Amino acid sequence: MNASQAQPVTAPAEAQTTGVRAWDRRLQQIVTVVGRLILAYLFFANVWWKLPPTFGCANNFEFPTANAQGRPTAGKSSGLCYWIGVESVYATQPHPVFVADTHYAGGPVLQVDIAPLARLNGAFIDGFVKPNIAWFGYFIFGAEAFIAITMFVGLFSRLGGLVAIGMSLQLMVGLAGIPQPFEWEWGYNLMVTLSLVMFGLAPGRYLGVDALLRPPLLRASQRGSVLAKLVLVLT
Repeated sequence: MNASQAQPVTAPAEAQTTGVRAWDRRLQQIVTVVGRLILAYLFFANVWWKLPPTFGCANNFEFPTANAQGRPTAGKSSGLCYWIGVESVYATQPHPVFVADTHYAGGPVLQVDIAPLARLNGAFIDGFVKPNIAWFGYFIFGAEAFIAITMFVGLFSRLGGLVAIGMSLQLMVGLAGIPQPFEWEWGYNLMVTLSLVMFGLAPGRYLGVDALLRPPLLRASQRGSVLAKLVLVLT
């Protein structure tokens, strides 16, 4: 068929295609907003047991220690101190993640051992976080509260997603898949995944404050404003 024989797209067909595309776009926006609110609520729900100034810690910021089996003994530790201490206890042990046990089908156990990363995380915790928990706890609490706020209102949402990636990765390296207390590794893997998705989508551009900020920022960036260009990246 040559060009002269090609059938023109009829108006109803074109309208139908436009309608499908509009619906696809709307569905993507809805799912993005839902994901943003889920990530916000995840961090919102977990700031309340680490409130300053004690961050839920007891006995002058006591941390758990390892018993003879290499498991944490809570003692009188609680709150943020307990979980930081748990990460420290498991930092020197094998740390497999992305585990897929295929032996039921005669295959091997597939996994990735992130023990070197866990040891680095443990060294950071033991050498810096634990000695400075009285003030560093504010940084941890503030970072999680910041993620919750940015995702709830959609303000600086790409920056919030980036902070969420950092917090989620640290938790995954320190806690994913530990046996006692048992922490389901995919809870942490999925937290990292959702944070990555939100960082990539910049979800505040849909029903968020970022959607209101971006038009004037775009105009300012076109006039050469370096600050506007920077803020655009964060939104």
